[in-house]
Amino acid sequence: MDVNIFGFMPALLPVALSPGASFTLVMNSALAGGNKGLFKTLAGTALGIYTHAFFIGLGITAVLVSSPAAFVVLKIFGTVYLLWLGAVLIRSGLTVSSGRSTGTIHSVTLKEAWLANVLNPKAILFYLTVVSQFAGTKGGVFNYFTLASVHIVVMSIWLFAITQTLIFSAQKTNPLMLKKYVNIVGGMMLIAFSLYPLIY
Repeated sequence: MDVNIFGFMPALLPVALSPGASFTLVMNSALAGGNKGLFKTLAGTALGIYTHAFFIGLGITAVLVSSPAAFVVLKIFGTVYLLWLGAVLIRSGLTVSSGRSTGTIHSVTLKEAWLANVLNPKAILFYLTVVSQFAGTKGGVFNYFTLASVHIVVMSIWLFAITQTLIFSAQKTNPLMLKKYVNIVGGMMLIAFSLYPLIY
Protein backbone atom coordinates (compact mmCIF):
# COMPACT_ATOMS: atom_id res chain seq x y z
CA MET A 1 0.00 0.00 0.00
CA ASP A 2 1.63 3.26 -1.15
CA VAL A 3 -0.96 5.72 0.14
CA ASN A 4 0.65 9.05 1.05
CA ILE A 5 -1.27 10.02 4.20
CA PHE A 6 1.31 12.54 5.40
CA GLY A 7 1.31 14.31 2.04
CA PHE A 8 -2.50 14.23 2.02
CA MET A 9 -2.88 16.05 5.35
CA PRO A 10 -1.71 19.53 4.18
CA ALA A 11 -3.99 19.27 1.14
CA LEU A 12 -6.92 18.07 3.25
CA LEU A 13 -6.82 20.53 6.16
CA PRO A 14 -7.94 23.68 4.27
CA VAL A 15 -10.88 21.73 2.80
CA ALA A 16 -11.89 19.93 6.01
CA LEU A 17 -11.64 23.03 8.21
CA SER A 18 -13.26 25.60 5.93
CA PRO A 19 -16.99 26.39 6.02
CA GLY A 20 -19.03 24.65 3.36
CA ALA A 21 -22.31 22.82 2.90
CA SER A 22 -21.43 20.01 5.35
CA PHE A 23 -20.22 22.53 7.94
CA THR A 24 -23.50 24.45 7.68
CA LEU A 25 -25.63 21.30 7.94
CA VAL A 26 -23.72 20.07 11.00
CA MET A 27 -24.09 23.41 12.79
CA ASN A 28 -27.85 23.45 12.19
CA SER A 29 -28.28 19.80 13.17
CA ALA A 30 -26.30 20.17 16.38
CA LEU A 31 -28.41 23.13 17.43
CA ALA A 32 -31.72 21.55 16.43
CA GLY A 33 -31.03 18.06 17.76
CA GLY A 34 -28.02 18.33 20.08
CA ASN A 35 -25.40 15.60 19.88
CA LYS A 36 -27.92 13.19 18.35
CA GLY A 37 -28.48 15.60 15.45
CA LEU A 38 -24.74 16.19 15.17
CA PHE A 39 -23.86 12.49 14.93
CA LYS A 40 -26.67 11.86 12.44
CA THR A 41 -25.35 14.57 10.10
CA LEU A 42 -21.72 13.52 10.59
CA ALA A 43 -22.68 9.93 9.73
CA GLY A 44 -24.48 11.07 6.56
CA THR A 45 -21.51 13.19 5.54
CA ALA A 46 -19.12 10.30 6.24
CA LEU A 47 -21.23 8.00 4.06
CA GLY A 48 -21.04 10.63 1.31
CA ILE A 49 -17.24 10.77 1.58
CA TYR A 50 -17.01 6.97 1.42
CA THR A 51 -19.35 7.03 -1.60
CA HIS A 52 -16.95 9.37 -3.39
CA ALA A 53 -14.00 7.13 -2.44
CA PHE A 54 -15.85 4.06 -3.73
CA PHE A 55 -16.81 5.67 -7.05
CA ILE A 56 -13.37 7.09 -7.74
CA GLY A 57 -11.70 3.83 -6.72
CA LEU A 58 -13.77 1.99 -9.32
CA GLY A 59 -13.15 4.68 -11.97
CA ILE A 60 -16.82 5.71 -12.15
CA THR A 61 -16.08 9.34 -11.19
CA ALA A 62 -13.56 9.75 -14.01
CA VAL A 63 -16.12 8.48 -16.52
CA LEU A 64 -18.78 10.83 -15.13
CA VAL A 65 -16.56 13.91 -15.27
CA SER A 66 -15.34 13.02 -18.77
CA SER A 67 -18.93 13.35 -19.98
CA PRO A 68 -19.75 17.09 -19.92
CA ALA A 69 -23.50 16.46 -20.25
CA ALA A 70 -23.59 14.01 -17.32
CA PHE A 71 -21.54 16.33 -15.12
CA VAL A 72 -23.79 19.30 -15.94
CA VAL A 73 -26.86 17.25 -14.98
CA LEU A 74 -25.18 16.31 -11.69
CA LYS A 75 -24.31 19.96 -11.00
CA ILE A 76 -27.92 20.99 -11.66
CA PHE A 77 -29.28 18.28 -9.33
CA GLY A 78 -26.74 19.25 -6.68
CA THR A 79 -27.57 22.94 -6.95
CA VAL A 80 -31.33 22.38 -6.84
CA TYR A 81 -30.99 20.05 -3.85
CA LEU A 82 -28.88 22.52 -1.83
CA LEU A 83 -31.28 25.35 -2.74
CA TRP A 84 -34.21 23.26 -1.49
CA LEU A 85 -32.39 22.33 1.72
CA GLY A 86 -31.42 25.97 2.29
CA ALA A 87 -35.04 27.04 1.83
CA VAL A 88 -36.18 24.37 4.33
CA LEU A 89 -33.73 25.70 6.93
CA ILE A 90 -34.75 29.33 6.36
CA ARG A 91 -38.45 28.46 6.62
CA SER A 92 -37.73 26.48 9.78
CA GLY A 93 -35.92 29.47 11.29
CA LEU A 94 -38.70 31.88 10.32
CA THR A 95 -41.38 29.74 11.99
CA VAL A 96 -39.60 30.26 15.30
CA SER A 97 -40.23 34.00 15.05
CA SER A 98 -43.93 33.34 14.64
CA GLY A 99 -44.02 31.89 18.15
CA ARG A 100 -44.31 28.22 17.28
CA SER A 101 -42.68 25.53 19.35
CA THR A 102 -39.08 24.32 19.02
CA GLY A 103 -40.45 21.23 17.29
CA THR A 104 -40.66 23.22 14.05
CA ILE A 105 -36.86 23.45 13.86
CA HIS A 106 -35.69 21.26 10.98
CA SER A 107 -33.05 18.70 11.92
CA VAL A 108 -31.09 17.40 8.93
CA THR A 109 -31.54 13.66 8.38
CA LEU A 110 -28.80 11.15 7.60
CA LYS A 111 -30.13 10.85 4.03
CA GLU A 112 -30.15 14.64 3.51
CA ALA A 113 -26.55 14.93 4.75
CA TRP A 114 -25.48 12.04 2.50
CA LEU A 115 -27.19 13.53 -0.56
CA ALA A 116 -25.75 17.00 0.12
CA ASN A 117 -22.26 15.50 0.05
CA VAL A 118 -22.74 13.07 -2.84
CA LEU A 119 -24.36 15.68 -5.12
CA ASN A 120 -21.74 18.33 -4.33
CA PRO A 121 -19.61 18.86 -7.49
CA LYS A 122 -16.81 20.36 -5.37
CA ALA A 123 -16.50 17.12 -3.40
CA ILE A 124 -16.42 15.10 -6.62
CA LEU A 125 -13.68 17.27 -8.11
CA PHE A 126 -11.72 17.26 -4.82
CA TYR A 127 -11.58 13.46 -4.83
CA LEU A 128 -10.81 13.29 -8.53
CA THR A 129 -8.09 15.94 -8.69
CA VAL A 130 -6.59 16.18 -5.19
CA VAL A 131 -7.19 12.91 -3.35
CA SER A 132 -6.17 10.84 -6.37
CA GLN A 133 -2.65 12.30 -6.14
CA PHE A 134 -2.15 10.61 -2.75
CA ALA A 135 -3.88 7.26 -3.42
CA GLY A 136 -0.76 5.55 -4.75
CA THR A 137 0.26 4.48 -8.22
CA LYS A 138 -2.49 1.87 -8.54
CA GLY A 139 -5.16 3.65 -6.55
CA GLY A 140 -7.96 1.21 -5.86
CA VAL A 141 -10.96 1.32 -3.57
CA PHE A 142 -9.00 0.33 -0.44
CA ASN A 143 -6.50 3.17 -0.89
CA TYR A 144 -9.27 5.69 -1.42
CA PHE A 145 -11.15 4.35 1.61
CA THR A 146 -7.99 4.85 3.68
CA LEU A 147 -7.75 8.51 2.62
CA ALA A 148 -11.50 8.96 3.08
CA SER A 149 -11.18 7.63 6.64
CA VAL A 150 -8.48 10.21 7.38
CA HIS A 151 -10.75 12.88 5.88
CA ILE A 152 -13.67 11.77 8.06
CA VAL A 153 -11.62 11.67 11.27
CA VAL A 154 -10.15 15.16 10.73
CA MET A 155 -13.53 16.61 9.75
CA SER A 156 -15.36 14.94 12.65
CA ILE A 157 -12.90 16.13 15.31
CA TRP A 158 -13.10 19.69 14.00
CA LEU A 159 -16.88 19.78 13.67
CA PHE A 160 -17.41 18.10 17.04
CA ALA A 161 -15.26 20.74 18.75
CA ILE A 162 -17.06 23.61 17.00
CA THR A 163 -20.54 22.25 17.66
CA GLN A 164 -19.85 21.62 21.35
CA THR A 165 -19.00 25.31 21.65
CA LEU A 166 -22.24 26.17 19.83
CA ILE A 167 -24.34 23.85 22.02
CA PHE A 168 -22.72 25.30 25.17
CA SER A 169 -23.46 28.84 23.93
CA ALA A 170 -27.07 27.91 23.27
CA GLN A 171 -27.48 26.91 26.92
CA LYS A 172 -26.22 30.32 28.06
CA THR A 173 -28.50 32.36 25.79
CA ASN A 174 -32.06 32.16 24.52
CA PRO A 175 -31.86 28.78 22.72
CA LEU A 176 -34.98 29.43 20.66
CA MET A 177 -33.65 32.69 19.22
CA LEU A 178 -30.21 31.14 18.60
CA LYS A 179 -31.84 28.26 16.71
CA LYS A 180 -33.84 30.77 14.70
CA TYR A 181 -30.78 32.72 13.56
CA VAL A 182 -28.58 29.67 12.98
CA ASN A 183 -31.25 28.12 10.76
CA ILE A 184 -31.84 31.31 8.78
CA VAL A 185 -28.14 32.09 8.35
CA GLY A 186 -27.37 28.41 7.67
CA GLY A 187 -30.04 28.26 4.99
CA MET A 188 -28.71 31.45 3.39
CA MET A 189 -25.18 30.00 3.43
CA LEU A 190 -26.37 26.79 1.74
CA ILE A 191 -28.06 28.84 -0.97
CA ALA A 192 -24.88 30.93 -1.41
CA PHE A 193 -22.69 27.78 -1.60
CA SER A 194 -25.00 26.29 -4.21
CA LEU A 195 -25.16 29.43 -6.38
CA TYR A 196 -21.47 30.42 -6.14
CA PRO A 197 -20.27 27.96 -8.86
CA LEU A 198 -22.97 29.24 -11.22
CA ILE A 199 -21.95 32.88 -10.77
CA TYR A 200 -18.15 32.44 -10.87
